[in-house]
Amino acid sequence: MPPSLDDWLPKDHSTRFISEVVDELLDLSVIYASCVEASGGPAYDSTMMLKLLLYAYSTGVTSSREMEQRCHVDIAFRWLSANTTPDYRSLARFRRRHEKALGDLFNQVLVLCSEAGLVKLGRVALDGTKLRASASRRKSMSYERLGPRIAELEAQVATILAEAEATDLDHGNDNVPGVNNNMLESYLS
Repeated sequence: MPPSLDDWLPKDHSTRFISEVVDELLDLSVIYASCVEASGGPAYDSTMMLKLLLYAYSTGVTSSREMEQRCHVDIAFRWLSANTTPDYRSLARFRRRHEKALGDLFNQVLVLCSEAGLVKLGRVALDGTKLRASASRRKSMSYERLGPRIAELEAQVATILAEAEATDLDHGNDNVPGVNNNMLESYLS
């Protein structure tokens, strides 16, 4: 067996892209600003939790219970979580606590992916193939075309977050301790 999870994960895997984007391109000050409270047990690293959520949502996983399960068995999830396993309550609590910030961060990632030609209506599709090509004026994004595209992406992010909340509620995660459970009602109204 390889000595580390890093050896298990292919060098061109999308989890590496997501990790790099979170580490180097996103402004996480809003999330870190809310983590100054020192009560309770030690929290999972916010950067790691964000990476897990981004990767999970980009691969169609919206249930926090399934995310927890994948942290046990899926190499990509294990690599992103540094071989730890946040429980579903922690994942749901993190998502609910940072709902507005997550929406903004997801939009930033989708815009970056869109500009790089890596996203098509919310699905990140990465491929290591290198091709010679010239950019088509018809396919290139101008600022005029990017504006409506950003609005589409923001709407899709809101849909993904609402779907994640609904999935967790369907699986009995509606009473996560320490979370205002009325957030869903205000979010959907």
